[in-house]
This record gives sequence, C-alpha cells and structure tokens, in this order.
Amino acid sequence: MVRIYESQKNACYHYRMSTINQQSVREEAERIKTEFERLSVDKKINSETKMLFQSMFMLINLLIAIFLEKTTKKNNKNSSKPSSQTEKDESSLTNPGTNSKGKPESNATADNTRTVESVTIAEVTQCDVCGQDLSKIAHQHVERRTKIDIVFEKVIEHIDAQVKLCPDCGSTVRGVFPADMHGPLQYGNGLKAYVINLLICQMISLNRVQKLIKSMIGEILSEATLLKFILRLHLALAQWEADSIELLLVSPAMNVDETSLRVDKKNHWIHVYSAGDITLKFLHARRGTEAINDINIIPRYSGTIIHDCWSSYLTYNDCDHGLCGSHLVRELTCIIESNGYNWAANMKALLLETCKIVSKRKRKKLSEQEYANLQKRYRNIITRGEKELPAIPPKPNGKRGKMAKSDAHNLWERLRDHESSVLLFAKRPEVSFTNNRAERDLRMSKVKQKVSGCFRKEVYAQAYCRISSYLQTMASKGYNPLIAIQMALASKVD
Repeated sequence: MVRIYESQKNACYHYRMSTINQQSVREEAERIKTEFERLSVDKKINSETKMLFQSMFMLINLLIAIFLEKTTKKNNKNSSKPSSQTEKDESSLTNPGTNSKGKPESNATADNTRTVESVTIAEVTQCDVCGQDLSKIAHQHVERRTKIDIVFEKVIEHIDAQVKLCPDCGSTVRGVFPADMHGPLQYGNGLKAYVINLLICQMISLNRVQKLIKSMIGEILSEATLLKFILRLHLALAQWEADSIELLLVSPAMNVDETSLRVDKKNHWIHVYSAGDITLKFLHARRGTEAINDINIIPRYSGTIIHDCWSSYLTYNDCDHGLCGSHLVRELTCIIESNGYNWAANMKALLLETCKIVSKRKRKKLSEQEYANLQKRYRNIITRGEKELPAIPPKPNGKRGKMAKSDAHNLWERLRDHESSVLLFAKRPEVSFTNNRAERDLRMSKVKQKVSGCFRKEVYAQAYCRISSYLQTMASKGYNPLIAIQMALASKVD
C-alpha cells in the first residue's frame, strides 16, 4: 500500500509539473527577485550575499527558460516533427505555391495499352404512351451513357528462326532474332514497366506483385526476375543521372536535405538535391561532410543551397546559403509557447509578413530600400532579444565543454550570426522561403521504409533512389510513371 501511495504521489507530482502554469512560474520568480532588490535597497543584505543571490537568480532564470521549453508539447507547428505524424505545416499556408503538385500529367497512354470503343444505338420504334409507330421519325437528339471497363489481355509473340544447311559448304545457318530477344523467354517492356511501377511507385511487396502478375498472365515471376527488372532500369538511367547532375550544377538555387533509411539492418542516409523540375537522391552510409564530398555536388556548386541550417552544409563557402523559413517559424512558435518572449513573437511576425509580401510580388523580391528597412527591423528585434533572454553564467575556470543554453538562446544566436542567409529569400527571387521542396521529395522514402521495413542489399536501395528520382522528375514534367519507365527501358530519355 505504501508503494502504491508513493507511485500515485509521484504521478500526481509529474502531472502538476507538466501542466504547471507558465505565467505563474515567471511571476513567482519575478516576485522573489523584486523582494530581494527591496531588501538590498534597505541595506538588509550585505554585499557578499547580494552577489551570491544575483548569481542564483541568473541561474534560476536560465533553468526556468529550459524547463518551460522541455514541458511544451511539440508538434509540426513548433518543431521539426515530420508532417506525416502531425497536422499540415503552418508556414506553407503563408507561402502560396508550396502545395504545388507539379505540372498536370499528360493524357497520353502507355505503348502497351489500347482503347476499344464501340457505340450502340438504342432505337425508338414506337411510342411508350399511345403505341404510335416511330421507326421512320427522325430523332431530335441522343442521350448517352458510358461504361468503362478493363479487359486484361496476355499477348504472346513467338519468333521462329529457320535453320538451314548450306549445300555448298555444309554450314548451318539460322535466322536472326530481334535484338531484344536474347534467350528462349523474355518479358516485354510493358510488363516490366508495370512491375517496376508497382514496386517503386506503389511500394507493393515482391510477394504481392508476384500474386498480382500471376492473376493477370497466369505465370509466376520469381523474385529474382522482378529484381532484375529494377536493376536493368537502374543501369539504363545512369546517363540520365549524370546529365541531371550537370543541370543541377548550373541552376541558380538548389534545395538540399537528408533523411535516414534502413539498409541490411543498418542506418544509411538519403541525400536529396532538387532544383526546377529535377530531383536527385543518393544513398550513403554517412550523413555529414564525408557523404557530401563523395556525392560531389555541393563542393562543385556555386549557386545558393537552401537548407535547415545543418552545420555540415555551412562548411562550404563557395556557394551561398539560404535558411529554411519553415524551420525558423516552427522553432519561434515553440519559444513563444514555452517562454512567451516578445522578441520571438516579433521575429515570427516579421518573417511571415515579409514572406507574404514577397510571394505576392511579380519579381519575388524586395526593393533595395525595402530590404534595408527589413534589415533594420530584424536587427532591432535581435538587440531586444539579447536583453530579454536570461544571461548565461560565466564558465568556471578549469571546466570543459560548453555552458548549458536554452533553445531560445541557440536560436537567437543562429538568427544573429546568419542574418543574410535568413533574409536571402527577400533579396533573390530564385531563393524560396522554405525548404519544403526537398522535404516533399524525401517524404515517400519514409513511406517506403514504413511499408517494407528496409532493403536487403545496398544495390537495391541505390536503385530505388535513382529510379524514384527519375520518376519524380518526369512527374514534374507531366509524364505518368508507366510511360516514363517505358521510355527509359527503350532508351528514349532525353
């Protein structure tokens, strides 16, 4: 009974701490500080005690700021939680165009499809009311009803090559088979495109694809055969990927991001690079500068990369940097909810206001005078924020490591040190306010991992990255995946 009582007591204590009124905590701390200052003025506290309590108040203010941040509930509006786990991104509502689904898809059909259309006339021969003969009366108009259905048709093509014996030299001569028929049995590009679409786009498991194909053609394709389709397309897209990299290198701005992916029970990383209608994803065992250097796009790039202020990107000085406004707005929202800092509320309002103005401009940027005014307001907020934030205690002599800081301190320092990168979207029309483009390009990779768990071998994960990059790029150009895959298999990709 005593243990039960203690556990209930602890649970009630933690509940009260998690639901504590933030304003009352600050008001109580401020009341104690005011009382202390009154006693100091009345000379009821000596100088040594006063210095000690001032240090304690500095530490208490910092602890309160950190505590209130830790007890604030996190969601996609005030943190970097993925949108798949939370509601829609708030900042996307303020940036028209971020919800774009790409160009409208072409209405063209795949090469291995055909439409059989028939029209049947339902004639009127007599009046339903009086029975009058109407067979020779001309109709006024027709009313049409349509039924669309699918009939699966298995097409088998046999090539019989004649074999003859030359009477003069005795040589055996065989007829020439088509170039795409290398062995006794092949599968056409239509079937391959359909299988690849199921595996990559629809993320269906190998076993289910096998069952679906069997129900359509009456034959079971082995897993090895299905995976060979994937690897063939992977190799066929090698030149397309190389050409797309060259196009990315000359683009004025590029969105970059990374996310984890399980491969053979180990954590790997997908790095995405997006610009215009091009999307490229690469798999690497590392996340940092080693991976970026091996991929070798950013080290050769001289434009502007838009990212979430990850430190590895900031080590490259040959390109300019634009910071994602969505991340900043979410972090500012968390700080406002946890500590209610005025500087954070003013900074959030300034960024969203500027984003709205820029998005409505035809040239997608501010004038020089408007940008100067923006910088002035931005720096005023940073100055006021420094005064509003609790002071950081000096580092004791002989102590290693960094002093503990609140998230508000870290964000304030980031906004102070990277002012030009934060405001670059208002100065250059090619720089977007958010990095949502790269995050959207990576989103289906997380869905893939959630559905299938992981990849067995690294080569198939690399194939997935290249093929999905190609299909996302072609979707941006208006191609449906079946046509895009058939084009690649037939070597018709520009």
